[in-house]
Amino acid sequence: MVDRSVVVEKVNEVFIESFEIDKDALQPDKLIFDDLGLDSLDIIDLVVALQKEFSVNIRNDERLRSIRTLGDVHEFVMALSKEREE
Repeated sequence: MVDRSVVVEKVNEVFIESFEIDKDALQPDKLIFDDLGLDSLDIIDLVVALQKEFSVNIRNDERLRSIRTLGDVHEFVMALSKEREE
C-alpha cells in the first residue's frame, strides 16, 4: 500500500532539491507556475526528476496536462504508485 505522506514528502523533496524552493512554500494549493515560479523548461526537469525518484515513466502521460498545483502533482504520483502496485 502506498503511503500518502511518503509520496508527499518525496515529491516535495524533488521541488526543494531541483528548484531550490523553500520547504514552507510547498503547500498543496500552490500553483506550479504562478506561485512556485516554475516555467515550461522546469516542467521537463520535474518530469525527469519524478521519473527518477519514483521509477515510473510519465513523459507521455496525458494526465500531466491537467496538473496545475502542487497538490495535483501529489495526486498524480499517488495514482501512478497505486497503478504500479496492481
